[in-house]
Order: sequence, then structure tokens, then C-alpha cells
Amino acid sequence: MRMFKKPRIVVSKCLEFEPCRYDGAKIKSDAVSKLMDSAELIPVCPEVEIGLSTPRESIRIIESGDEERLVLPSGKEDLTDQMKSFSDSFLTNLRDVDGFILKGRSPSCGIFDTKVYAGYEKSPVIKKSAGIFAKKVIDHFPDAVIEDDGRLRNFSIREHFLTRIYTLSEFRDTKSRGDLESLNRFHARNKFLFLSYHPKLLKDAGRIIANYEKRSKEEIYSSYEAVLGTMMKKKPKFTSNINVCQHILSFFKGELSVREKEHFLYLLQQYSERRIPLSNLTSILKSWVYRFEREYLFNQSYFKPYPESLIEITDSGKGRNY
Repeated sequence: MRMFKKPRIVVSKCLEFEPCRYDGAKIKSDAVSKLMDSAELIPVCPEVEIGLSTPRESIRIIESGDEERLVLPSGKEDLTDQMKSFSDSFLTNLRDVDGFILKGRSPSCGIFDTKVYAGYEKSPVIKKSAGIFAKKVIDHFPDAVIEDDGRLRNFSIREHFLTRIYTLSEFRDTKSRGDLESLNRFHARNKFLFLSYHPKLLKDAGRIIANYEKRSKEEIYSSYEAVLGTMMKKKPKFTSNINVCQHILSFFKGELSVREKEHFLYLLQQYSERRIPLSNLTSILKSWVYRFEREYLFNQSYFKPYPESLIEITDSGKGRNY
């Protein structure tokens, strides 16, 4: 049974932790709630941390010349420098963080959908941007996994988020050991997962481990980490998953009956037409791994990239085609 290293995730405190939203509310988030037992969560409310009360007047971002400023509209108080100062201090002191789940549309924590107003009270929205704290998160942790609570209601986005964050957490644990044997095992366990994400970068990562240039362990880990971060930035294409499933199928080509092969290829076609989920395919493949005792495939993360307790088939309505 695969044991997962708990990822360290910074979470907006109003999501399931404390009623610290500007209106005194605590926001329900199924994604955060499920992670409480499977991850190390670090809650923070940047607005409370800079001294704002709960409940409080809703702050906003306004455009002032070439800058975006965080303000209290009624008193025209500018909070930008306070928020930037807290953000820099808080983020600088964070260690070994794998990701962030931030409150969407928040003037402090929104990642990309925060409203920017033309001015103070009774002024129109002119664009959308990131909150002040969220911008600092991106500056300090450009390679971290960052999502907002709203987007995590989307099935495919949530699956990608969980896959990335548990893979990066495992790599952080591997890196802490610092030996090349551990890195080789990490790479081997994740071969088919990485193949689904980016076949070319999988080869690049393999060449780094092969170490034809005889570089130091520190250089190898640094180069590998850079490739890993880039490799998992975007969700896998469904065509890549088809390629991986066909590759794994080839391990059993001598043992399967004609009808078994035909049925699997039929399901593969159904998946290509977005009629069934990938799990329909991987469940069958994994049953064959056990049936035919393919040792190399037993621990492949492709079959189980994150804890089963986090599997959730609900969706916001935009995450799946079937």
C-alpha cells in the first residue's frame, strides 16, 4: 500500500477554519475539509493580520495611475503598504510549502478574478486582477501549486491540483534525503504519470538522472526539480492518457483473451469521445496488474496519484464531458 507524504498547504483562514470573512462568515469548502486529515494545512487571513476587525467594511482594489491600491472605500484609507509588508514577512518565513488554496475574488487572496474599481465608492469595475497577498504568493513561490476554492469545485481542476501537490510533496521528501538512489526510485514510480503529463520532459528528466555530464547530486536535484515543475504545470491531455493506457496494455498482450482486448479498446474509444472517465480504464488495467503480477507496475503512481480518501466525483458542472 502506498504511503503518502502529507503536503504543506497554506489556506485562506475563512475556508473551513474561522469566521473571519469581512461579513463574519466562515466559508464551506469541501476541498479544504477533505484535506484536513491528509495534509498539513496552514491557515491565514491577511486582512485580519494587518489589523482589520471582523466583521468589517469590505475593502477593494482601485486603479490609481499605473498602480493597483488596496483601500477602505468609506474613509479612503490606503492599506496597500501594510498588506505588502505583512505578505513579504509571512511568506519569507514559510518553509517547505507545496501549495496554496486561496479565497477566490478576494481583494487580498483572489488569484486572478478580483475586481478592480475605477475609484472609491460608487465607481465601476474596470478589470479583474489578483489580490495583493496573492500577487506576493506568486512572487515568492512561482513554482508552487496555487488554486482558489471556487475552481477546486471543478472535477478536472481538483484532480490536477491533488495530483500535482502530492507528487511535489513526495519529491520534497525525496530531495530531503539527497541521494541519487532515492531520486531514481521517485522517477521510476512516477514514470507513467509523467508520461501522461509531458512525454518530452519525461525524457529530459531521465537524461538528468542518467548524469552523462557527471554533475554533482545538488546540480542533478536542482535540474530535475526545474523540469518537474514545468512538466506538471498543465493538465494532461486526454490523448496522452490514451497513449499511457495503450503502453500499459502492452504489458499484458500475451495473456489477455481476444474479448478482453476488444472490450478494453472499446472503452478506450469511449474515453476518447469523453463518454467515460479515465478511472474506468485504470481500474481494469490495475486489476490486470494484480492478476498477472506485473511487479514493475504495482507501485506506479499513475494508478493512485493521491489518497483515495480525497477522491470525489462531484463537479461544478464544467469539469467533465460525460
